[in-house]
Amino acid sequence: MADTILVVAEQREGRLNRVSFETIAAAQSIAKQTGWTVEAVLPGSGIQALAQELAGKALAKVCALDAPALAAYTSDAYVFALRAFLADRQPKLVLFPHTYQVRDFAPRLALALDRTLISDATGYKYENGALLFTRQMFQGKFTADVSFGGDAPWMAAIQIGAFRGDQAESGSAPVETVTAAVAESAPRVIPHEVFQEAKEAVDLSQAEVIIAVGRGIREQKNMALAENLAAVLGGELGASRPICDNGWLPLDRQIGSSGQTVAPKLYIGMGVSGAIQHIVGIKGARTIIAINKDPEAPIFEVADVAVVGDLFQVVPALTEEIKKAKAGA
Repeated sequence: MADTILVVAEQREGRLNRVSFETIAAAQSIAKQTGWTVEAVLPGSGIQALAQELAGKALAKVCALDAPALAAYTSDAYVFALRAFLADRQPKLVLFPHTYQVRDFAPRLALALDRTLISDATGYKYENGALLFTRQMFQGKFTADVSFGGDAPWMAAIQIGAFRGDQAESGSAPVETVTAAVAESAPRVIPHEVFQEAKEAVDLSQAEVIIAVGRGIREQKNMALAENLAAVLGGELGASRPICDNGWLPLDRQIGSSGQTVAPKLYIGMGVSGAIQHIVGIKGARTIIAINKDPEAPIFEVADVAVVGDLFQVVPALTEEIKKAKAGA
């Protein structure tokens, strides 16, 4: 029987987190080299329809790990249910998307299983029968290939944007509903409504279009240029750290190693120089357009389209052209 790669998918409030498909793409890529099979498990309550959505990918099986105790996320319930599930299924490798939720419960799950978790992996290598995962070190200045020293199940969390969800292969997988193990003791945490810092709080990891603002915007009043472009493209605003440090945008809009990691279909950087901390956060973007008057700006090294020019001339003209194109469509 072939060894199994198990993807722990994530759902919130009745919707799959799209980064689950990125993790499936990573698992499928590994499987092609190792010959292992790929399965997925989705914890929750009443999640059969979402499990069917996952079953549209090329997987050997999708397990709906179901119990009322998993209706609202708590790390206690997730760790207890997944620990029992993994002990029963004995996969070779367990992959998670590196989300805030996974950061909360996966280390505890690894400890409960007495295993090591490699977090925030940006890639992998399979050499001479050994599986290694690549991690960035020192805010992206270096990378390291990390191997597992202990026995399976091995566990790794895949960085958002490291793989493309739209490249996960389609298929038709059977769905198995599994009753999740539930602790007999009373839960230590009682979930309430999901907390948001402000009405405008946004998860940029889910955005398909991002307009990012850098130091080149000069003054807060010039933020209107970015807001107008975001409006015509139906995108979200993001920023490099100096913009958020100045209070021109909330901290939840910061992109980079100390902010959010994003993987939009389109990223447009306005006056973003491209410090390594910011580049780390955008490398998963499918198309990167950079607008900067400095031809030596580091962001041009990763840009698909480099516009060397004054953003105060380029952005208004771009916005108007997009408006005309939409009006004529």
